[in-house]
Amino acid sequence: MNRDFYNVLTDILTEERVLTDEPMKNHTTFRVGGTADYYTIPETKEEIRDTVRACREWAVPFYIIGNGSNLLVSDKGYRGVMIQICKGMNEITIEGHTLTAQAGALLSAIAGRALEASLAGFEFAAGIPGTLGGACVMNAGAYGGEMKDVLSYVTVLTNDGEFLTLGKDELELGYRTSIIAREGYIALEAVIELEEGCTDEIKARMDELKERRVSKQPLEYPSAGSTFKRPEGYFAGKLIEEAGLRGYSVGGAQVSEKHCGFVINKGGATASDIMALITEVADRVERQSGVRMEPEVKRLGEF
Repeated sequence: MNRDFYNVLTDILTEERVLTDEPMKNHTTFRVGGTADYYTIPETKEEIRDTVRACREWAVPFYIIGNGSNLLVSDKGYRGVMIQICKGMNEITIEGHTLTAQAGALLSAIAGRALEASLAGFEFAAGIPGTLGGACVMNAGAYGGEMKDVLSYVTVLTNDGEFLTLGKDELELGYRTSIIAREGYIALEAVIELEEGCTDEIKARMDELKERRVSKQPLEYPSAGSTFKRPEGYFAGKLIEEAGLRGYSVGGAQVSEKHCGFVINKGGATASDIMALITEVADRVERQSGVRMEPEVKRLGEF
C-alpha cells in the first residue's frame, strides 16, 4: 500500500470509507475475485470527482462498481482503486410522474418506490440485480423493456472532471451501450419519466415477471445474470444448448442446467474457472453454429 496515496484518499473520504486489500468476492454476485488494493465508498458526486482526480494525478487505475452484478474480477484481484457507487448514493425522490434517483440506487428499490406511487413503466427492471448507474451505462433491459424507454436525463462526470447532464437524445442508447459507456463517463444521477398506473396492475405485472424469472433462471446460485450478449437474430441460451453444453463445467463453474444463458458458480468456483468456461462456450458455439458470442459480463484484472 502506498501510504501517501492512502492519506490522499482518506482526506477525501475518511478512513471508514477507504478499505485496503478488500476481497472482491464480497462485492460481486459471482462471489469470486481477489483483493482490490483500495475499495472506496463515496457519498457525494463531489467525492467521486475528487477520488477520480486523485487517481489520475497519482496514475493509479480505478474502476466504478455498483452492485457488482455484471462483473468478473480476476483471482489476482485489482491493482487499483474500486469506487463503489451503491450504498452511499442511493437516494430516490418522486414528484408527480418524475422519479429522480442517484446512480447507486438498486433497480429493485426504484421499482418498489414506483409501485408505492402507482407509477407504471419500470416493472421490467424490478428483477435486474444492478444499480441505476450501471443500467444507464448499459441501457439495461428485460422482458421487452429497457432503460431508454423511461430515461429523460442522466447526470455524468466527464473525463475532464465536469458534471454534465445529458438528455435522452444525447444518451445514444443502444443494445447494451450508450454514450456514457463509449466516452467513459461516470453516471451519477438519472431522471426517469413514468406513467400513472393502477397499483394492483403494476404489482401483478411485477409478480408475473418475478415468477418467470424464478421458474426459468438459476437464481439459487451466484451468477452475473445473462453471461452473453444476444447475438443478432439468435438467442444465446439456445445456441449454447444446441452446442451440447447444458450443464458443462470447468471446476466449480457451470453452464446452468436450468437456463443455458447463465454461467453459475456451482460451488467453489474461481474467476479463472468462470473465464475458462465462458471462453470454451464461445469457442464451441462458434464451431457449431458459426456465430461468435460476446460476453456481457465485464472482466477486471489479469486473467
